[in-house]
Amino acid sequence: MRLRSLLFVPGDRPERMTKALAAGADALIVDLEDAVATGRKADARRCVVEFLAQPRSVPVFVRINPLGVAKDDLAAIVPQRPDGIVLPKARGGEAVAELDGWLTALGDHQARILPIATETPVAVFGLGSYGGVSKRLCALTWGAEDLSAVLGATATRENDGRFTSVYQTVRALTLIGAGAAGVPALETVYPDFRDAAGLQAHAARARRDGFCGMLAIHPDQVPVINDAFRPSPAEIVWATRVVAAFAANPGAGVLDVDGKMVDAPHLKQAHRLLDDSGA
Repeated sequence: MRLRSLLFVPGDRPERMTKALAAGADALIVDLEDAVATGRKADARRCVVEFLAQPRSVPVFVRINPLGVAKDDLAAIVPQRPDGIVLPKARGGEAVAELDGWLTALGDHQARILPIATETPVAVFGLGSYGGVSKRLCALTWGAEDLSAVLGATATRENDGRFTSVYQTVRALTLIGAGAAGVPALETVYPDFRDAAGLQAHAARARRDGFCGMLAIHPDQVPVINDAFRPSPAEIVWATRVVAAFAANPGAGVLDVDGKMVDAPHLKQAHRLLDDSGA
């Protein structure tokens, strides 16, 4: 499942769900948690169940409420076979294993799990615990807002849109934790959906650092994100040459490609670029 762009949609807004299918995102995240007021949770569940019952042109994830209060969410949506579950307030790998057990008990054996892995201080210390806990784990993502509320921060970003040092650290640990677990890392949302230039710069930094995709909060953000995480023609040419060079020299450990030395990590990067491009 390619997860380059994932678009959030409020779970109590069925007209937005239908419209979001045409936004071009690789997946939708229908939200039963923060985007839905407490008094509208039951209505949102009904809307999401009806939406999941319709034919899908893209994978649909559902962000449930935290595990301690998610039983009603899971009982309602699992029979409709969502493609994935976004797990908020994930405290570590044990939470993924617990959710895996719940899904299996409800008769689902295929839904993937995407934890939001940094929303509490305890969760940050659990970022190295996701490896091997469940075959359902498809990626790790992170967020700054809930964590900043717990820590009492007055801001998470500098005036130029970059994260402050605390949240840069948390972001980096998410990326490293995903690498340790052998799954992709997904960049968090860029909140100013009117700032296309800022989003473009933010997404470009995310791809540079190793993130494989990004969350979106508005349909207008999707094409910018998709473009940012699409390998350039020059990158595809380089990757093709690297793969071809090693295919022609299967016993080589180091080769010269375009005047530069390449080895096994470069070959791995080349394969990833070609996979991302669909080549």
